[in-house]
Amino acid sequence: MRKTHTLFLQRLTVFLLVMLGPGCSESRRQPFQGYVEGEFIHVSSPLAGKLLTLAVKRGMDVQQGSPLFTLEHEFESEAVSEARQVLLRAENKLADLGKGLRPTELAAIEARLEQARAAYNLARTELYRREDLYAGNAIAKEQLDRARTEMERSGAAVDQLRAELKTAGLGARPDEIEAARADVEAARDRLSQARWKLEQKEQTAPRAGFIHDTFYNEGEFVPAGYPVLSLLPPGNIKIRFFVPEQTVGTLAMGQKVLATFDGAAQTYSLTISYISPQAEYTPPVIYSRETRTKLVYMIEALPDADQQAIDLHPGQPVDVYPE
Repeated sequence: MRKTHTLFLQRLTVFLLVMLGPGCSESRRQPFQGYVEGEFIHVSSPLAGKLLTLAVKRGMDVQQGSPLFTLEHEFESEAVSEARQVLLRAENKLADLGKGLRPTELAAIEARLEQARAAYNLARTELYRREDLYAGNAIAKEQLDRARTEMERSGAAVDQLRAELKTAGLGARPDEIEAARADVEAARDRLSQARWKLEQKEQTAPRAGFIHDTFYNEGEFVPAGYPVLSLLPPGNIKIRFFVPEQTVGTLAMGQKVLATFDGAAQTYSLTISYISPQAEYTPPVIYSRETRTKLVYMIEALPDADQQAIDLHPGQPVDVYPE
């Protein structure tokens, strides 16, 4: 009796394994549904202007640094030229202050100094002569005083020109040189700002990618900060898929998964880059093939190669399988 009961339990166990085994395997093979998502780069200029040239079209592939569009820039070009001239004048002024007076100007001061010395010698000789005349009571004291005053005035003129000649060889005062140097730095800053504004009127591709769309035509006015086109680099393509609450614990960051879509000639290897910490209700774009739980977790995965990402298109439905 006991042997019969044991044999019955063994057969029942085998029967349950046979019946439940395919279902469990099928459950493990059930794909997670998702879609392709693209993070677009909207290329714009911080300055407004009429769209002068649009070098790309929707659907084109571009390399990093390729020209995209140009806005009118006549005003910015003139501002750069003006700022360059202002900087040149400021630099020349600073150089002149550091050199002192020119040789011809120094020669003119030396000539005036020689004239002043000659006038001083003449005034001194005249003073000596009048002193002798005054001693002989030939002239009044007033004439002697005028001669002495004239000699002192001539001597002061000589001293003044000597000081001017010495100062002229030294250049400008330190405070004047510092002020001129500050003017040069300010002129350089204005030139840098003018060049930056001019550069912003011509935009190039920040990364290699696919021109997804253009929003303006040549000749139209583009407000400041408004995107002229959208660029989709291969590295900005990812897949979002949703897993039931009971399954999210089996997945981890960096884990490999496989993806496929209708008509795909191969499977695509992905790496999980994000797992949502919060549950959400099944989005309306995800349709269950079988009975599922309503609470799911959103997971993002990146293609392992840019070449694989090129085959994926934003909005495209995909099926994801654990590797």
